[in-house]
Amino acid sequence: MSRTVIINLLRFLALVFLQVFLLKNLPLYNFPIPYLYILFLLLLPFGIPNALLFGLAFITGLTIDAFYDTPGLHAAACVILALVRIIFIRLTVSKDGFDNEPEPTLGIMGFRWFFTYAITLTLVHHFFLFTIEYFSFSGLGYTLGHFLTSSIFTVVLMLISGSIFYTRKERK
Repeated sequence: MSRTVIINLLRFLALVFLQVFLLKNLPLYNFPIPYLYILFLLLLPFGIPNALLFGLAFITGLTIDAFYDTPGLHAAACVILALVRIIFIRLTVSKDGFDNEPEPTLGIMGFRWFFTYAITLTLVHHFFLFTIEYFSFSGLGYTLGHFLTSSIFTVVLMLISGSIFYTRKERK
């Protein structure tokens, strides 16, 4: 197995474990729920084939669905996230940059790009997830509040983990 496959497999296991056994039980007053597991999809290499990305997104979402008892909600939201990831990367990163920057990490791509990337994909994922989950106009205020606070909490956790795991030497 290549080094990249092993790193991403360990990242998947660690993030799913963290999501299921810690973050699932963390909701503050039952409002913001951080979904840090999506960081696995965000940190996959630029050169990953689209079919593999969609497959990994579906498997990741299905894994979380199994622990959250949500039949397909996370899987659908992760597949949408994968689609938006492809579009975002295509629009913001030149093809020549793939050789120089193999992964979209905070340490490699810089704060501004990673923050924009993380907030955009997190907002799309969370909006789709909470819209499907609550699918009602009567609870629109609650849904929007839940969506915004969970998105902010998730992005803050992503930035903290990015700051912890990447040294200053790597940063631009």
